[in-house]
Amino acid sequence: MSEQKVVTRFAPSPTGFIHVGNIRTALYAWLLARKNNGQFILRVEDTDKEREVVGSIEHIKKSLKWLGLNWDQGPDVGGPYAPYIQSERLPLYKKYAEILIKKGLAYADPFSEEEIEKFRQQAETDKKPFLYREHRPEITPVWDGTTPLRFKISELKRTEWKDVVWGELSAGPEALDDFILIKSDGYPTYNFAHVVDDIEMGVTHVVRGQEFISSTPKFLALYEALGVKPPLFVTTPPIMGADGKKKLGKRDGAKDIMDYEKEGYLPETIINYLAFLGFNPGGEKEVYTREELINVFDLTKVHHAGAQWSDDKLDWMNKEHIKMLPYEEVEKNILHCLPEGMKNPKLVPLVLERISKWSDVEEMVQKGELNFFVEQPKYNKEKLIFKNTSPQKISENLKEAFIALEKIDEKDFNQENIKSILMSIAEKLDSRGEILHPVRFALSGLDKSPDPFIIADILGKTETLARLEHAASLIS
Repeated sequence: MSEQKVVTRFAPSPTGFIHVGNIRTALYAWLLARKNNGQFILRVEDTDKEREVVGSIEHIKKSLKWLGLNWDQGPDVGGPYAPYIQSERLPLYKKYAEILIKKGLAYADPFSEEEIEKFRQQAETDKKPFLYREHRPEITPVWDGTTPLRFKISELKRTEWKDVVWGELSAGPEALDDFILIKSDGYPTYNFAHVVDDIEMGVTHVVRGQEFISSTPKFLALYEALGVKPPLFVTTPPIMGADGKKKLGKRDGAKDIMDYEKEGYLPETIINYLAFLGFNPGGEKEVYTREELINVFDLTKVHHAGAQWSDDKLDWMNKEHIKMLPYEEVEKNILHCLPEGMKNPKLVPLVLERISKWSDVEEMVQKGELNFFVEQPKYNKEKLIFKNTSPQKISENLKEAFIALEKIDEKDFNQENIKSILMSIAEKLDSRGEILHPVRFALSGLDKSPDPFIIADILGKTETLARLEHAASLIS
């Protein structure tokens, strides 16, 4: 790597939303470039016009920008090999096509789609794989751009290559076949265009998924025909679904990467989590900043086996990254998610303790978990009872709590002092729950809530005393 500047690329097709598998490929390419002070290129492969979805290119760029995967060359930023959208590079592919034609390694396909389909059906009848090269015509017309242009496999041989992650790989001659370079609509195929662009842009490492391994012999034959040394292939492991049985894809519930932004995940979390789906630098540390990931990223530590997706692990990691944020930023985000009437900084620590992503704040509000802050809770007296303690004893304990808390000055009415007083009462009882349970329920009205010291601090002295008085009168 030190002898040649590392150049990587992310080359998505604009065929819809971009999911975690795509982004993980982009991330590894980006980390590799940043680790080696290289170049990271964004290139849009939009030659399949039938599948292109309007707005996808902008969505791809927005997704990468949200994650902080900035590109050194590509749309919006330009570069020495502009344009970086394949449909704007058609003359270049035609130039390379002419080179192969002159070498006798490309020819116009004279067959119609119907004729080729008959060849396929015959192969199926004969119970053997369909190979176009077995039907290659001896004499072909001059290519005028109106018919498909095919690459001619000049030598049937075993193909051997080394993958940075997988090591030595090979495929027999059956993996080689004449394939289309340029379609009848004038657009190049993926097999041709990405090789031409990687050559032109000086890409040194191609980070890709396992689905491209089977096509590698064709790519290598094309590199050889053009007299160019191929780049290094870096094949990443698949991301498996939550059950670990099937690759996570668009048809299997993989979400648009921007959905994670809507759900309140931090971009740093997504980067960290995806990096560890197929890579581990070693040790027990799992929470990494972007800069730390760049420093530890190592292709020799990329795994072979598929990595299983886990929403629980993602939530845990997001909570850890939220803890790393400046408190002012945490407060700003939580208050932004709270409705009017609840935007009180005192609620922030309480909410923070119970969330793993920003959307959890809205969920807490919807479930009524914060209603205690804006309205006196509605409950029946049975809820105030702790186990087998008598109603009379519970009423007495609430009144004692009222009297003790009333003595605290308004300015000193805080969590620490509230806890000190209530715990001093609790220690004299057979069970702390005889006072802590009814006080907590009197203040919150919730079966599951924060401890009463926090709630009282948030409510303030006046409201706390009013609720204790109401509960004591209700139970007596």
